[in-house]
Parts: sequence; structure tokens; C-alpha cells
Amino acid sequence: MQQSRYKRILLKLSGESLMGDQQFGLSSSTLKQYAKDVAKVYHLGIEIGIVIGGGNFIRGEQAAQQGIDKVSGDYMGMLATVINCIAFQHALEEEGLPTRLQTAIHMQQIAEPFIKRRAIRHLEKKRVVLFGAGTGNPYFTTDSAAALRAIEMEANVIIKGTRVDGVYDSDPERNPSAKRYEEVSYQEVLLKGLKVMDATAIALCQDNALPILVFNMNVPGNLEKIILGENIATVVQ
Repeated sequence: MQQSRYKRILLKLSGESLMGDQQFGLSSSTLKQYAKDVAKVYHLGIEIGIVIGGGNFIRGEQAAQQGIDKVSGDYMGMLATVINCIAFQHALEEEGLPTRLQTAIHMQQIAEPFIKRRAIRHLEKKRVVLFGAGTGNPYFTTDSAAALRAIEMEANVIIKGTRVDGVYDSDPERNPSAKRYEEVSYQEVLLKGLKVMDATAIALCQDNALPILVFNMNVPGNLEKIILGENIATVVQ
């Protein structure tokens, strides 16, 4: 078995990535592919926490545009993340992985409340832990939730799965000559407004010296390659 340089990771996925080729909701084939990729990493002995966004259903700012107040819209977004976590939990269990879902908002019929010590114990017992409902507070994104949970879980790294192979100085899907960064500092991300994670999340990672790897999750096997040290991600540190 090849040796990983990480013991515990926090995988951050966007809600939009779970749509696959659809315009809304969940793609069963994408869920299945992502679950297979997580399973490969799990079988390397890696402890895995997961945070998923909710943008495939609703975002706080979308709700605001429809006249819903910011706080209500953010809570709607948190509930969307729980829907995604339940769907991905099922996909992971179909791959034979033991899982637990913890949420920042109490919903005891479907998930445990987030308790740091319990979450760490699950990880130590080799259960994949999904963290739903963001931070449980409005005005904070799931990027901030991912940074917060990674720090609380004492993860070695945040691995952010996107649709492109790293961080660029502009949108590579719109600008073919966009420049890709091999490595970039937290400060540069903030100063240049690079689309990695929001400023709160970047500041949390910087304050706690937590590196972020940004890669293309839509290429099967990429997650395992990153864990084994292959240079296919932009490193933010």
C-alpha cells in the first residue's frame, strides 16, 4: 500500500458539483463517482470529514433576490446542505463505508448534533463524518464551515473539489488564457480576490496554518492521486 502524507482530511464539495450536467438538484451518477473516489482514499487509511455546500438547491443570495430576508435565506441554504449530506451519506454507504452525519442545527431524527469530541471519536473509529448545516449561523458560508470544522477536527489539510484543476487568476471556463497557480499564499488570495474560498475561510486557515488544496473533483481518481502526493492541485498556504 502506498503511503499518504495526510492522516486526516476535510473534503469540501460545492453543492453545484453534485448537479453533474443538470441545472438543479442531484445527479445520481455524480454522487456515485464521488463516493467511489472517497472510498479509494478511505481504504488508504485516511480519516475523512466532509462539508458540502447547498447551491444546487438554493443560496442565501438567491433567496434575497426573491425578497426573502438574508437570515431566512441563509437558513434555507443550511437545510439544502443537509439534503446533500443525506444523499452523499447514502452513496458512501452503498460503497460499504461506515458514516455519521452531524449537523450544526439540531434535527435528531436524521442526524447527530455536532459535538467535537464525538466527531473526532468517529474519525478515530474510521467512520466518514459529514458535517451539515454549515456553522449553524447566518452570514457564514459553507467555506467558512469547512475551515472551522477542519480546524476543530485537527485535519492536516482542506481539499476543495471544484470543476477546474486549481486556482486561476480569472475564470478559466470563460478566459482560455487564464493563468493557473501552482502555489499561492493566503495573502495573495485575499489581495487579488482569487476564487478559492471566501475571506473569512481564508483568514481562518491562515491563522491556523491550515493548507488548502484546490483540484478537479470531476476527474475520477484525482482525489486519490492528491492524497498520494501527485502534483495536480493548487496549494494555498
